[in-house]
Amino acid sequence: MANELTIPLLPCQDIDEIASFYEMLGFSITYRQTRPNPYVCVRREDINLHFYGMDGHVPEQSHSTCVIIVEDTGPLFEDFAARMRAVHGKLLISGIPRMTRPRLRNDRYTGFAVIDPAGNWIRVSKSTQEPAARTKLAKAMEDAARLGDAKGDERQALKILEGALRRTDGSEPELAEAQAYRDELIERIKGSEPRPGA
Repeated sequence: MANELTIPLLPCQDIDEIASFYEMLGFSITYRQTRPNPYVCVRREDINLHFYGMDGHVPEQSHSTCVIIVEDTGPLFEDFAARMRAVHGKLLISGIPRMTRPRLRNDRYTGFAVIDPAGNWIRVSKSTQEPAARTKLAKAMEDAARLGDAKGDERQALKILEGALRRTDGSEPELAEAQAYRDELIERIKGSEPRPGA
């Protein structure tokens, strides 16, 4: 067999909220029903995502995920980021929803993740990847990205990255990116802290 199509089916609490979020990212609604069960389908070119409404779904406790393989993550990330900035005035990097940036992982630049309003992780990965040059800072960024982006442990990621930045000699090609990631982790940690009186 060939040309099979596999479409992830992910939970959400509100199909209208999820549809609106994906429309912001340039998807179109291809199907929507409210009865007998809430269900919505979105599509952007060959990317299809389906969502079903689930009473009691808690985004912060979601473990649902899927992987989308693309030829190049850069253009899709840039388009998603531009659309998110147009609506929210900034790239959402903390809380739910949010989006991570492409990071150096496993010796190569890989994908990014969109965490939607339902807490689903849509992981966008590159289909073919060339090995990148390996420095101690690159390895630290990889470790930090694994903890901060994939596992949600921003504090440990920041600890690893700050340690590596203290040891840098300033010649690493990824220095600016590492500093930007450190700043992003700090913002994400601040955004997740409870507000006084809350």
